[in-house]
Amino acid sequence: MNSPVGKLSESNGKPLASGFVARIKRINTLFLLTLVIPTLLSVLYFGFIASDVYISESRFVVRSPERQTASPLGMLLKGSGFSRAQDDTYTVQDFMLSRDALHALDEKLGLKQAFSSDAVDIFSRFAGLDWDDSFEALHLYYQNKVEIQLDAASSITTLRVRSFTGDDSFQINEYLLGMAETLINQLNERGRQDMIRFAAGEVAAAEDKAKAAALALSAYRNQTNVIDPERQSTIQLQQIAKLQDELIATQAQLSQLQTFAKNNPQIPSLQQMVRNLQQEIAAETGRVAGGNRSLANKAAEYQRLALDREFADKQLGSAFASLEQARSEAQRQQLYLERIVQPSKPDIAMEPRRIRGVLSTVVIGLIAWGILSMLIAGVKEHQD
Repeated sequence: MNSPVGKLSESNGKPLASGFVARIKRINTLFLLTLVIPTLLSVLYFGFIASDVYISESRFVVRSPERQTASPLGMLLKGSGFSRAQDDTYTVQDFMLSRDALHALDEKLGLKQAFSSDAVDIFSRFAGLDWDDSFEALHLYYQNKVEIQLDAASSITTLRVRSFTGDDSFQINEYLLGMAETLINQLNERGRQDMIRFAAGEVAAAEDKAKAAALALSAYRNQTNVIDPERQSTIQLQQIAKLQDELIATQAQLSQLQTFAKNNPQIPSLQQMVRNLQQEIAAETGRVAGGNRSLANKAAEYQRLALDREFADKQLGSAFASLEQARSEAQRQQLYLERIVQPSKPDIAMEPRRIRGVLSTVVIGLIAWGILSMLIAGVKEHQD
């Protein structure tokens, strides 16, 4: 005879057991989806599918010669972009990641064919999954394979190139550095041409000004029949002084004769000589000052033209000095790319890091399984 208590425990035991089994199944399914399957796929990919990635690394610095003294030409160089080599480092970096660099690499090394080779796994090769083999897609893919880092403290740039063979990584790195050196040489040549062209233009302008000033002064001399008003006025003043001395002597002699020998026949001739000397003194004085055709009136314009010519000559001399300095500066390289570490030729693959990839998958799977388990348990308790 069965007791009521036994029947109750038997009837209650079946739902409890079935609920526990269902819960275990749910847990196993979640554990399988979040941890077991991703881990198996990770082992499959990293262990048998993922292609080896070889990394070539090099280091370089873009430097410029030190300048101890500042000069007008140095200020010109500063305005032309030769003052801070770090600015040109950014220029080199931008060029290495540009489409022009990619186009040159593709023509030289067949980059597109190397990245899309069938030997590379479908997940890593170019146009492996999306089938987009356009140049823009290749450029985006290329930017993920070339890494450039600049140390702001030391201005040393590190160039890393990733590819699927050691030779390709080395050749890409070496060719990028070669193109960067060519770019620096082009910047230098452009700077040299700009310096010399600017200085030569200043010389030509100064020569034109000097010629114009000399011609203006010569034309004024021919027009006024004056060589140098100051020198000519000095001669005129000396002549006036001599005439005045002669006039004073003649007047003294005339005065003596008029006092002691009023009937002397020399008196009329001396009087005429006095009048002639006075007229000559007045004429010579008029030539120096006092009229429109006087030397004093012509001196102002002459001095202005002479100052213009002197200033033009000094400007021409300064322009010639700047041209010589520009040529001297152009003889030496203003910027240069110095390789600190030559491109390495990898003999083993550094990526992918297979064990780390599998372990990362396991850790992420455990975290996902734990979070989802707690969420499901919370939802279940809320429903109950």
